[in-house]
Amino acid sequence: MDDITGHRQWRVPSTLPAAKLAGAVLLIALGLLFADGDAVRLVLAILAAAVLVVWAARDLIAPVRLAVDSSGLTVIHGFAGHRLLPWPTIEAITVDRRPRLGLTSETLEIDAGNSLHLFGRYDLGATPEEAATALEAARPVS
Repeated sequence: MDDITGHRQWRVPSTLPAAKLAGAVLLIALGLLFADGDAVRLVLAILAAAVLVVWAARDLIAPVRLAVDSSGLTVIHGFAGHRLLPWPTIEAITVDRRPRLGLTSETLEIDAGNSLHLFGRYDLGATPEEAATALEAARPVS
């Protein structure tokens, strides 16, 4: 957190869009390799690659998923927009832990009354627990 302005951001790790783009290239290569003249296989590989490219583009266009300052929280909204949630509208900041397939997944949940905002580790570039602790510390005392 910046001690002067009290501003902090959580963003997608820079390696994530690169991995998605590499996956898209790999899908196209596999589609070309295994198409055997079947256009459907190639088209499916290209469509899956296109989805990965769009997903990576979102990470590159709007890497900041969550930011906090004295006025409230700024969260990602839509494909690449942002929305300010003033502190009085935030009802709860929690970390949801769920066991799945022998692993525990964590999700940061921000309840703003009419909206619920969810962030995982790869949205934040940090653990949801670390982000929740920082958000609670930045929250003004009422």
